[in-house]
Amino acid sequence: MPELQHSTPSGAAIAPAAEIQLDSTTVRWKPRTNPWLIAATVALAAFMEVLDTSIANVALPHIAGNLGASTDQGTWVLTSYLVSNAIVLPLGAWASSVMGRRNFFLFCIVVFTVASFLCGAAPSLTMLLLFRVLQGAGGGGLQPMAQAIMADSFEPQKRGQAFALYGLVAVLAPSIGPTLGGWITDNYSWRWIFFINIPVGILAFVLVARLVDDPPWIKPDRSLLRKMDYLGLSFLTIAMGGMQIMLDKGEENDWFASGFIRFFAVLFIGGMIGLVVWELRAKSPIINLRLFRFKNFAICCFLMMLVGGVLNANTVLQPQFMQQLLGYNATTAGLALTAGGIALVFVMPFAGYATSKISARTLAVCGFILFVISFRYAAAVTNLQMSFGEASFLRVIQMLPIPFCFISITNAAYVGMPKEESNQVSGLINFARNIGGSILIAMTNAQVTSRAIWHQQHLQGAMQSGSAGYQQHLQSLTGFLGNSFGAANGAGLAMASIYNQLNQQAQMQGYQDVYMELSWMSVGLVLLAFLLSKNRPGQAPGTSAIH
Repeated sequence: MPELQHSTPSGAAIAPAAEIQLDSTTVRWKPRTNPWLIAATVALAAFMEVLDTSIANVALPHIAGNLGASTDQGTWVLTSYLVSNAIVLPLGAWASSVMGRRNFFLFCIVVFTVASFLCGAAPSLTMLLLFRVLQGAGGGGLQPMAQAIMADSFEPQKRGQAFALYGLVAVLAPSIGPTLGGWITDNYSWRWIFFINIPVGILAFVLVARLVDDPPWIKPDRSLLRKMDYLGLSFLTIAMGGMQIMLDKGEENDWFASGFIRFFAVLFIGGMIGLVVWELRAKSPIINLRLFRFKNFAICCFLMMLVGGVLNANTVLQPQFMQQLLGYNATTAGLALTAGGIALVFVMPFAGYATSKISARTLAVCGFILFVISFRYAAAVTNLQMSFGEASFLRVIQMLPIPFCFISITNAAYVGMPKEESNQVSGLINFARNIGGSILIAMTNAQVTSRAIWHQQHLQGAMQSGSAGYQQHLQSLTGFLGNSFGAANGAGLAMASIYNQLNQQAQMQGYQDVYMELSWMSVGLVLLAFLLSKNRPGQAPGTSAIH
């Protein structure tokens, strides 16, 4: 059962016993329901939310066409959700303090489910964007609260296994989202990608209401509502809105060559500076940034930001390569990712069990070494002749490191932290993961384009009249096409065919370069992981880490 510890405000444990004094009565708290039932229940709600971050991607052209909007306008369906989601993610701890964690979780399920129905029924793009903001706000509280509930429901020795279940949710949902979204859109209507949330939301609400309770150290304090940190919330909204719009629209608008992007970049930087300065000085901050004085937690947040970035970038890069250069449709590209999901089902529980036997630092180092190997393998095997089987196997290789990194870092983030701060810990660690995902998706997409242009320029150097190989290939192709389309058209078609091959080669090499860059970034993560405190396996919050 989870141990209750009494901690000083700074988080230093002063009573390692499993008992605490509450209202003159010694209490040993444990959930009244089997922790695994609780974990499955909250994971269901979190899965529903994480799925919605990617399920609408492939349906954007259908949504825009059906609602009479342009494709560019349709992309705001994604951006509006991500902005709202990013703002609410770190607010879960404050909201839980006001209304209780269970009540806040139920409230978020209701908001998300109702908003999902409204999104599916939206008569116009404007109304859809409004409802997506509402949906993102409801979803923003589900991930961190699900993780915090798991953390408090399990004994420290078994917490890694619970986080393995949460890891499956965080990794599988965005992987299957595009496949499921494509299948629903092709066979039914884009509106059903939102309607499917309704029965899941109702089931999750009933189960959470019946099975989940708040631990005794979480006591709602509605007076906090009157003391709300409105200025901190304003800075957070400005910063996250500026960041998401800048990242989502940057490549489309040629990044900082656009005044539109520069404006939102300034909002992001200014909002972040204001947020940090104000929250460190505020008496009742909406985000407890003082937690970053715990070295282990600060390192875990930074590592999780990079893990989230690598995970999300990888989930976008491979299906994007298959659709752009291998000619796969969205459903087939998604199916190629399925083998990786199956591999996770087997590896996640093993990694969760390993956290009770091996220190988080050791597991994280091993995981990042596997990341280095997997990205170098991806750079070596990515080519224009890649088969479906090879793509599926590549996905398996790319998924293997994730459980060891994700679970070990999540587990380590709670080590040495006051138990009453578990809501803040889960909110900030999920916030870091989502920010990392947004940043690295934008960076890797931009880098693929940049490296492809570089390779295109160098490959064009070989297309010179003095190149015997080029001339021989051109003449051979001209003769072949001339037989089918006439001599007058043969030369032009041959040049167009060669130029198309050149572009495909350049784009392929762009992907290879980005995979190599991610492998070098993973080398840096290996080194950073050694900065983590070497905790005892299964160590509880509120106890000091071993250095």
